[in-house]
Amino acid sequence: MKLLVRHQTVYRYEAAAGRVAMRLKLMPVDTPAQKVLDWQVSVNDEPLTGFRPNSYGEMEAIWVRHDRTDNAVIVAEGLVETRESHGVLGWLGSRVDPRYFLRDTRLTSASEGIRAMALDLPDEDGPLARLHALSAAVSDAVAYRSGVTTANTTAAEAFALGAGVCQDHAQVFIAGARAMGIPARYVSGYLLADEGDVLHETHGWAEAFVPELGWVGFDPSNRVCVTERYLRIACGLDADEAAPIRGSVTVAGDIWIDADVRIAQAEDGVEERQLQRQQQQSTQATAQG
Repeated sequence: MKLLVRHQTVYRYEAAAGRVAMRLKLMPVDTPAQKVLDWQVSVNDEPLTGFRPNSYGEMEAIWVRHDRTDNAVIVAEGLVETRESHGVLGWLGSRVDPRYFLRDTRLTSASEGIRAMALDLPDEDGPLARLHALSAAVSDAVAYRSGVTTANTTAAEAFALGAGVCQDHAQVFIAGARAMGIPARYVSGYLLADEGDVLHETHGWAEAFVPELGWVGFDPSNRVCVTERYLRIACGLDADEAAPIRGSVTVAGDIWIDADVRIAQAEDGVEERQLQRQQQQSTQATAQG
């Protein structure tokens, strides 16, 4: 499957910012489940070329502007070919030992409730079956409901609330997996939604390490392992570390952020035409907003 993506994020500052610094994880890399055919990232219409591999084997760049600016428009777009791997990514090009992803963070620390849920799961069929059971248990325990959590909501808080979105599902899954002694990490990326569904934002899911298979992707929000409809961008100990964009700004006043993701399946021979149409749709949607 070929996926066309255009991800635009606009930062607007009430008063002109004196200095803006952003860490961008917006450049996908090849994995056993995806091959990058064409991809560009720009900031304020200027191509960003300073991407370098990090210790996870992923690409990131730093964009800094020292003079005053009213806004920053970040666009990541391109074409990626994905393939069905039933969630199995294997051993990716990372310099980090998988056991590093046993480390808790504020967002992923397991509560007693999460720990009890995870440790009560049957383990006689091995770690993969136990992870599938954990994903189902998280889906049952945390109903999908938007607007009840924020980017700062912890796994423990979402579990106690019994509701949340994809970030919450993934972080509860990660907390439960680590409680079982299984390395797990947060993944940010894009999902081609089913026909009729609307998804104009990035998506989040989890990966857990199974010794015989390597890294395996789980999406408790959709009760599936990762499929060819998923495009992987970055990973981290939690959603904050795996975020596609993180930054700091020196500014007096409010900051407004508007993000829009457009993703479509491309057909051989018509990628450029589809990408142009997709860009026009995104531009029109931004202007109307």
